[in-house]
Amino acid sequence: MKILAIDTATSASSVALGDGDQLSAMSVRVDRRGHGGFLVPAIDFCFESAGWKPAEIDVITVDIGPGLFTGIRAGISTAQAIAAAIGAPMITVSSLTTLALRAATGRRRIWPVVDVRRGQYVTQPFRPVPGGVAPDGTPELVTADGLHHLLDSDAEDTLLVGDTDELPPKTLLGLHRVKRGRPRYPSADVLVEIAAIHAERGQYVRPEDVRPLYMREPDARINWSDFREEGVWPGEGS
Repeated sequence: MKILAIDTATSASSVALGDGDQLSAMSVRVDRRGHGGFLVPAIDFCFESAGWKPAEIDVITVDIGPGLFTGIRAGISTAQAIAAAIGAPMITVSSLTTLALRAATGRRRIWPVVDVRRGQYVTQPFRPVPGGVAPDGTPELVTADGLHHLLDSDAEDTLLVGDTDELPPKTLLGLHRVKRGRPRYPSADVLVEIAAIHAERGQYVRPEDVRPLYMREPDARINWSDFREEGVWPGEGS
């Protein structure tokens, strides 16, 4: 099964192609303002590197957030446009799940954190399980003080990953069971791994049903019906 993965929910944009859970090509750039300009060249690069054509793709997976509004918007609209053009189903994954899977340690509970600006963060606990991770709670929108309280109330040893460098220094003071780690950003190669599992289970989403996981109101409201009409696969249309 050939998979196209798009992750632009955070400052790190990435595109990957995978055959099943095996990575075939990938492109990455860290630039919180450059999501839109990155995507089409990165997708073209990956197809050229793998020697694939868009019509060969069986499923498209995309990070729906939480994260940066413009990045989430760019990733979802591009994934929807390609899916509609080639008739492929979609699989959606949250940036929290992607961070937690890459961080799996086998012992510590994992708290991925994503900076959604305005002094707010989204986090969710995950526990290691054989072969991956499983959510151990629901996503929460918190301040730095709220995150401190959540971590302090967790009686287990924990691993904090994601946007930890964006937290105020006092956030982790006195939290002796908390260790900071990597990854810093979610990544499309992990999306490929997750999508391969979901595809085996038939857990698809129709392109028109994909919705962003913002966790708070966008700074500017988005007309999604207009935005979906913007994307045209390179070489298609006029």
